[in-house]
Amino acid sequence: MAVDLLLGLQWGDEGKGKIVDVLTKDYDIIARFQGGPNAGHTLEFDGIKHVLHTIPSGIFHENAINLVGNGVVIDPVIFKKELDNLAQFKLNIAEKLLISRKAHLILPTHRLLDAASEASKGKAKIGSTLKGIGPTYMDKTGRNGIRVGDLELEDWKERYAALRDKHIDMIDFYDAKIEYDLDELEAEFFKAVEVLKELTFIDSEEYLYQAQQAGKSILAEGAQGSLLDIDFGTYPFVTSSNTTAAGACTGLGVAPNQIGDVFGIFKAYTTRVGSGPFPTELFDEVGETMGRVGNEFGATTGRPRRCGWLDLVALKYAVRVNGVTQLMMMKGDVLSGFDTLKICTQYKYKGEVIDHLPYNIEPENVEPVYSEMKGWEEDLTKMKGDEQLPKELNAYIEFLEKELNVPIKIVSVGPDRTQTIHR
Repeated sequence: MAVDLLLGLQWGDEGKGKIVDVLTKDYDIIARFQGGPNAGHTLEFDGIKHVLHTIPSGIFHENAINLVGNGVVIDPVIFKKELDNLAQFKLNIAEKLLISRKAHLILPTHRLLDAASEASKGKAKIGSTLKGIGPTYMDKTGRNGIRVGDLELEDWKERYAALRDKHIDMIDFYDAKIEYDLDELEAEFFKAVEVLKELTFIDSEEYLYQAQQAGKSILAEGAQGSLLDIDFGTYPFVTSSNTTAAGACTGLGVAPNQIGDVFGIFKAYTTRVGSGPFPTELFDEVGETMGRVGNEFGATTGRPRRCGWLDLVALKYAVRVNGVTQLMMMKGDVLSGFDTLKICTQYKYKGEVIDHLPYNIEPENVEPVYSEMKGWEEDLTKMKGDEQLPKELNAYIEFLEKELNVPIKIVSVGPDRTQTIHR
């Protein structure tokens, strides 16, 4: 069977965790293919809010196998904390959670390198989550990294020590001095590694191939968002992995011709955490209201998210780059109460009106061109079917479908898995 993909189409925080949770009942395997604990996938059901960082969002479903793919970077310390948080739910982690041997490990010194690098940049900092993601991917591409499979080798601690010592020398080169207790960090790290070693390590590309041959249904779960892709995002204010559909092939070992549906998730407006250009960002009462009503705080960092109107130019770009076949619109309920809604349909780029995402969208080069639509007053959170949605919201949805040329199949009207309308 083909592998379906689920991706964020903006700067992350689109609501991927909830939709994976909603869709999981239709899939045998949920597989994360990139990123690491800089992700924060929030699930809410039975009145309880859950935030997952590395573990796939299908972990709460009884029959789903959850796989952490080779494209993911794993911090054993954070991974152990996630497992500790799940202990109360009596899940069969040993059978439900599989780890690719080819996934790379985040060492304590990767996090220190991240902090030193970011601090040294001063005002030019990129807004890193300081989880060690970038330095780990740098070691991966530099062919220095330590992988999960190395933990099964007798000399893995010697390999660790060699890389740690190299990192310490690199930290000393930075202008920004950071304080740390490496003995304390390592004690926590090695304790967490022993917990990780109790899990099931697999050759994930072979496992997924055999699963396909056996007719198993597979959903690949992306982290972050398409506009944070290392190649196609708003570089350098991006993450260190490929967050687009292509990343699922390299992050799981799945051939391109084996990709099926591509589910694209977007908010009814736009948010961004950290630094970087954001053409439709609002600095007024409207933006403040979006952030307050939408509870816009990063699931991983707790940082407030910047808010703005829907950027259709950027959204079209993400739809095309990913080959999206179905769309899911999140947080439509947050827009209730606005008299007028704005949608950015074009950019004025260096004095010329354009319809595509240019190389540089810094504010000195780009000014959004808006279309306006009538808003709605109704509270959407109790609605169960699309026939209950206000006509203004349906008009908003139909306008987006026409512009994007892709159907919007799901409209989320609240954080709980039950607050999901299928169209």
